[in-house]
Amino acid sequence: LVDNLNVFLESDDLDQWDVLEFLESFSNLHLPIQMLVDHLTPLRPRLYSIASSQAKYPTQVHLTVGRVENEVRGRSRKGVASTMFADRVTTGSKLQVFVQPTHGFTIPKDPQAPMIMVGPGTGIAPFMAFLQQRDADRATGKNWLFFGDQKSDCDFLYRQQLEDWHASGFLTRLDLAFSRDGTEKVYVQHRMKQKGGELFAWLEQGGSFFVCGDAKRMAVDVD
Repeated sequence: LVDNLNVFLESDDLDQWDVLEFLESFSNLHLPIQMLVDHLTPLRPRLYSIASSQAKYPTQVHLTVGRVENEVRGRSRKGVASTMFADRVTTGSKLQVFVQPTHGFTIPKDPQAPMIMVGPGTGIAPFMAFLQQRDADRATGKNWLFFGDQKSDCDFLYRQQLEDWHASGFLTRLDLAFSRDGTEKVYVQHRMKQKGGELFAWLEQGGSFFVCGDAKRMAVDVD
């Protein structure tokens, strides 16, 4: 039984289970508590991209958090950090946080270089910081954002700011893809294909290309 248990605990799909479900499934094992504790790993940190520039908000850090809750095998599962922010944290609460340094994921060094950003959903977070910083720096390089989500009426994050930037010309291009607004599902990669010639021209001009979001699906489709 111990060998079988070890195999289970080391399986690839273990992250699809929680401790309660495990205990219910193996209730006949009379598992020693210490054995269970020895196999548990520390809670993994939740990493969020900073959605604000220190140049614009020197004493604040902004986050873009999507509340996670779904049903798995008949039980409600809630995102550890997202539901903490949405449901339990109140104004004045204190949290333990740390800063994870990036490795080159930042605005182009050349303020005249074009910048292309693909950030659907909460993947838009770092690009709000990028645009705020380029705005504060009075960078003259062109800026292009591909953004999308499910429905424009409730999922268009930072809509007013993005539309204002676009109207002013600071955000040179704003291409949107809301997959549930029409009869056919349209995603950011479809918008990229539609504008392929111009997109390639920006890259030929020395443009930097950034992607942030779902690494398993969206990023693969964008690639």
